[in-house]
Amino acid sequence: MTDAVLTPTPNDCNLPRRRSDFATFNEAIDYAARSEKGLNFHDMRGGLERVYPYSEMREDALSLSYKLVAAGIGKEDRVALVAETSAEFAALFCACIYAGAWPVPLPLPTTFGGKDSYIEQLSVQLQSSDPKILLYPPEISEMAKAAADNQGCDGESWDVFARREGPECELPTARPDDISYLQYSSGSTRFPTGVAVTHEALLHNLYGHATGVDLGENDRVVSWLPWYHDMGLVGCFLSPIANQASVDYIRTEHFARRPLAWLDLISRNQGNTLSYSPTFGYDICARRISSQSHVSERFDLSRWRTAGNGADMIRPDVMQNFVNAFAEAGFKASAFTPSYGLAEATLAVTVMPPGEGIRVELVEEERLSGRPRDLSKPARYRAIVNCGKALPGMEVEIRDEHGQPKGDHQIGKVWCRGKSVMHSYFRNEEATEDCLVGGWLDTGDMGYLGDDYLFVVGRAKDMIIINGKNLWPQDIEWAVEQLPGFNHGDIAAFSIDTDNGEEAPAVLVHCRVSEPEERIKLRDQIADKVRGVTGMSCVVELVPPRTLPRTSSGKLSRAKAKRLYLSGEIQPLDLAA
Repeated sequence: MTDAVLTPTPNDCNLPRRRSDFATFNEAIDYAARSEKGLNFHDMRGGLERVYPYSEMREDALSLSYKLVAAGIGKEDRVALVAETSAEFAALFCACIYAGAWPVPLPLPTTFGGKDSYIEQLSVQLQSSDPKILLYPPEISEMAKAAADNQGCDGESWDVFARREGPECELPTARPDDISYLQYSSGSTRFPTGVAVTHEALLHNLYGHATGVDLGENDRVVSWLPWYHDMGLVGCFLSPIANQASVDYIRTEHFARRPLAWLDLISRNQGNTLSYSPTFGYDICARRISSQSHVSERFDLSRWRTAGNGADMIRPDVMQNFVNAFAEAGFKASAFTPSYGLAEATLAVTVMPPGEGIRVELVEEERLSGRPRDLSKPARYRAIVNCGKALPGMEVEIRDEHGQPKGDHQIGKVWCRGKSVMHSYFRNEEATEDCLVGGWLDTGDMGYLGDDYLFVVGRAKDMIIINGKNLWPQDIEWAVEQLPGFNHGDIAAFSIDTDNGEEAPAVLVHCRVSEPEERIKLRDQIADKVRGVTGMSCVVELVPPRTLPRTSSGKLSRAKAKRLYLSGEIQPLDLAA
């Protein structure tokens, strides 16, 4: 089918918009189904493949919910779903909601790690979530069924499950304090921990975010983000339903192969576009455009009013490169909308007010590290991005190591409180008690407040502390990325114990150089760069390209990189001639 045959769902219709003001997500699905809006799925080149109005999605979801009940799946049972960006997943997720079961979105296989690694990853998450059944796309049946068998749960492709019998029956009544779904937090240092989110928390967050970005008339969402990550699932799937917005999708794997298809899709959108990405998405697009390209002839980004930034540290240099590359196509820097959030708060905690764009503050590195300023040396600064103000109904505090609030522009641990905060970590009371104290959530991130705006400087557990000196791995990684030939995500920094029993910073770097002499030269160049940033010698290991592990959202996983390196699973390249 082609665009000439299919007509995408409209931006607006006669049904009054409600900003997630529902008691349960069941009610949100029912209301969205009264509109003409819906989900629109596109192929790798941006061609429209499937139009899926919310009314049709609801019909399919109800039919599938009866099949779940007939299969013995009921209230509070878990249903693991491999989160392919497709109508099938959308219907199954909503079917679980109707049946009172908890959908558990799990990742698709990636190009990293291979078959065995994916089966192991699925098996671990299945063990944690303890589902009655795993449902998956038929294309990955062999791997998914192997993971299900490992854990002793049923496993079926969703086309097989759809052929099951499911007579119409009475479905359970949902309550606001019921768990609506489990989200596996890719950034969690307690992996694997399923974040349990109630209907009330979900709708409160969706209302807050829609209000924060002023979602309204003629708005339309465009997304390539994966549905197994909170920004893709909550921000670009559940939010359009609860706020009755049409949305256009390309799959994450298609974006990875043809990132500019994302911008092509935005260009064809006749409404005001809301589209979100971690920093690396903007970076990839800016790098793909040649300085000789006539971007205005291919793209029209003038209607892109909310270009959301989140899910990793926001880099102002990357954002500026994107503006430089696409201003000619009508992209406005003021469209950038930095935000901060985490799965444990459903999604968003803070968001930049519309039109304020990227704002940074230059902060002395000594302030970031907590050590006294050495007046004999020139000051070094890092640009910290303003991540906006707390959503309606959300509070943010900065606290010291004793849990006491700190003043403006004083760096400490970021805490938040509000109805959006998770219910708990599923079946992990100890981890829950570690981060939920008196209704407040310890995010594990470090930052500071300034006039009610939040500035995030890094994850507390990522900080490298050597001889009392605090180092942020991002600073080391960014410094190395300034050398020619490196991309965002090519470097992982962490601390290790050396042979003499002392700690030292270690840097793993993707190496695309084949000559031994050039590799040695590159290693020494990196060591000099890191020494200039940290003032100390470091261990530099060159590793093959595509070796460094990533989280489900595409972020570099420093903790996993360190673990794989220390266990010998990441083997450095041989520098011997």
